[in-house]
Amino acid sequence: MSVPVRPGPSSWRRAATLVLAAGWTRPVPDAPSRPQPPAEGFRVLLLQRSASQGFLPGAHVFPGGVLEAADRSTDWLRLFAPHHGPPRFGLGPAPPQRAAFPVLPNIQPGAVDEDAAALPDDIAFRICAIREAFEEAGVLLLRPRSPRPPDQAPGCALAPPPALANWRARVRRDPRCFLHLCSQLDCTPDIWALRDWSGWITPFSRPGGRRFETTFFLCCLSEPPPVFPDLVEVVGCQWSSPSEAIESLISKEILLAPPQFYEIRRLGNFASLSDLHKFSLDRESEGTERWMPIILLTADGKIHLLPGDEMYLEDSNFLENCMSTEKRNEEIMNEGKKFHRIVLYNSHSYGDYTGYSIHVTVLPKYKHVYPKSFVVGKSRL
Repeated sequence: MSVPVRPGPSSWRRAATLVLAAGWTRPVPDAPSRPQPPAEGFRVLLLQRSASQGFLPGAHVFPGGVLEAADRSTDWLRLFAPHHGPPRFGLGPAPPQRAAFPVLPNIQPGAVDEDAAALPDDIAFRICAIREAFEEAGVLLLRPRSPRPPDQAPGCALAPPPALANWRARVRRDPRCFLHLCSQLDCTPDIWALRDWSGWITPFSRPGGRRFETTFFLCCLSEPPPVFPDLVEVVGCQWSSPSEAIESLISKEILLAPPQFYEIRRLGNFASLSDLHKFSLDRESEGTERWMPIILLTADGKIHLLPGDEMYLEDSNFLENCMSTEKRNEEIMNEGKKFHRIVLYNSHSYGDYTGYSIHVTVLPKYKHVYPKSFVVGKSRL
C-alpha cells in the first residue's frame, strides 16, 4: 500500500443538504403490466443536476448548497422575534459536540461571517438548507410567525408564492432576498422541521477538486409538495422510495454519488414515514457523526473507506492524499473482516463505474442506524 504525495492544501466550503421525505398516498394505476409499488410508505426527493455543473454533473442529489453570509445574518433575529430567539430558537437542548476526524485547517467561509452576534450554526445551516430547497426545487419550508410551539408531526410545505420564478431569480442573485420573501409572507424558515441526520466531508480525489463540509438534515412531510426545478442548476426531479432509487441506479437511469448512495441505503431501513419520523425524533439529542471518506485506488476501481473500517486511518496526511494499491477490489475484500466502505468497480472516473456496493459490519453510534450491506450491478464478490 502506498500513499502518493499530492501538492497543495484544499479549502473546504461549508454547506447544508436536505433529505426531504414525504408520505405517499397517490394511487398507483391498476395495470397488470405495471410492477407492484414498493413496500415503503414514503418517497425521497432527488434532483438531477445539470450536466454543465462543475460538481457532480448529471448526478441525482438531495437539495442543498453552500452556506452564505445571508444565512447567518443577524437580520433574521427580527423575523424570529418575539416568539423565538437565541441561543436555540426553540430547537430544544443542543446535541453534544462530538470530536471527529479531521480538524479542517482551511475551512471557508471565514469570509461568510465571523460576527459573534451572527446566528449559531444550528440555525444558519437549517436556513441554508431551506433556502436551497426553494432555489433549486421551488419548495418552501416555512411556517407562519406564531407563539405556538412547533408541531412535531410531519408538516406540509407552503404553497409556492406568486411570481415564483421572479423570487427564485432574486434569491439566486442575492441570498439576502430569501429573508425579504419570508418577511413578505410573514413566515419564518421552518427550522424546527429539520432533524440532524449526518455530516459528510468531500474526500481528496485530485488536486484542485471542490471540497465541502456538508451537514445533512432530514425533513419529513405528510405529503409531497409540487417541485419546480430551476432549470439552471437542476434540470429534473423525481420522488423515489429508497428501493425505487436503487432500482433506477441499477438500470443506470440515475447516477448517485457515494454519500447519496449511502444515505438512500440507510433510509431503506424504514418501512414507513412514521417509522422514519419517530426514529429521527427519538435520537435528535444524540448528535451526528461527521465523516471524511478516505479513497483507496485499486487496480480495478476505488474504495471509499469510512470511520470504523479496519483500513481507515485517522491520519491528517489523508486530507490531501489517496491510498493506492496494485490489488484488485476482490483481493482487498477477501483479506478483510471489519468493513465500513463503499466499493466502486471498474473505473477511476466519476460516473463510469460498472457497479458499486456497500459493506457494513460495524455497529452504529449515537442511536443511529447504518445501511445493510448491498451490491449494485456486477461485481466479483
